[in-house]
Amino acid sequence: MTDYNHHLSGELTHAGHRLAQRVYYEDTDFSGVVYHARYLHFLERGRTDYLRLLGVEQGSLILEEDREGLVFVVHRMEIDFKAPARMDDILTILTSTEKAGGAKMILNQEIRRGEQLLIAARVIIAVINSAGRPRRLPEGLAARFLAKAQEVAGIHQQ
Repeated sequence: MTDYNHHLSGELTHAGHRLAQRVYYEDTDFSGVVYHARYLHFLERGRTDYLRLLGVEQGSLILEEDREGLVFVVHRMEIDFKAPARMDDILTILTSTEKAGGAKMILNQEIRRGEQLLIAARVIIAVINSAGRPRRLPEGLAARFLAKAQEVAGIHQQ
């Protein structure tokens, strides 16, 4: 990944991942407020770039992991809408790992405008093969996600 691509993907932090995104006209309804379904796009970008910076290229997993393939799909998502974002706001999408193992991962995400929490989401990701059947998350891959979760837990215990 080039430095430029790396910059576009946000940054890994002690807590997980941080990505800045601007709200464009296309993200809003007639009143200039972000349409509720558009938050899913922002959350997806945060998850995808988190994976990218952890060294996980989703497009290659189905081809390279093994003959069985490996795909991440959203199984369940809980979203709390706290406050609206508006056109031209600069949003920060925060993503962190709660759990990674077995055939699922649990990621926590927030969308903030400055310090103000706009969206809180808990996302359960199922791990499946190219045929759509559940499969275990490979240990090496789970370790990448868990390293960030353990780093955060250590900080909170101090």
